[in-house]
Amino acid sequence: MKRRDFLRVTLAVGAAASLPVLRPRRASADKPAAWPAEGFDAETLTDAMKRTVGKSDVPLSPKVKLNVPKTAENGAVVPVTVEVDSPMTAADYIETLYLYVDNNPRPLASEFHFTPASGKAYVQQRLKMGGTSNVRAVAKTNKGQLMATAQEVRVTIAGCG
Repeated sequence: MKRRDFLRVTLAVGAAASLPVLRPRRASADKPAAWPAEGFDAETLTDAMKRTVGKSDVPLSPKVKLNVPKTAENGAVVPVTVEVDSPMTAADYIETLYLYVDNNPRPLASEFHFTPASGKAYVQQRLKMGGTSNVRAVAKTNKGQLMATAQEVRVTIAGCG
C-alpha cells in the first residue's frame, strides 16, 4: 500500500469515528415489551361489527358461501374461502367483504374491497384463531345491503381436542 493511500484510509476512518452516529452507545430499556402491548384493548364482536358495518345483527344469506374446516389442528393457519353470489355489474356488486373471528381479541380479521371490474367476489386466505370460535363473513353491497354467514371452527392443539 502506498503512503498516500494509507493516509486517505486513516483520515477516512478518523472522520467516521468522530461522527456521533457511529459511536457505540449503551442500550437500555425501561421495561421489556409484554403481551398484550400497553394500550391494547380487546374488542367484542358486537363492537367490531358496529364499527365496521354499522350494526351487529346482520341477516344470514345463502348467497354468502363460507368454506372453513370444521376442525383445525393449528389455529395459526386456518384456511378460509369466501364466495358471494353477486352479478358484479355497475348497478349491483359486492363493495366490501369482512371476515370476523368471534373470540379473537380483535374480531375483525380481514376486510376486502371489490369493484365491478373484480368480476367475482371471492377471497381465499388463512386466518389466525386463538381458539375454538365462529368465523363470520359479512358482505356489503354497493347499495348498502348486508348479508352474512357463519361457521364454527374447532381449534385443537396438535390434533388433541
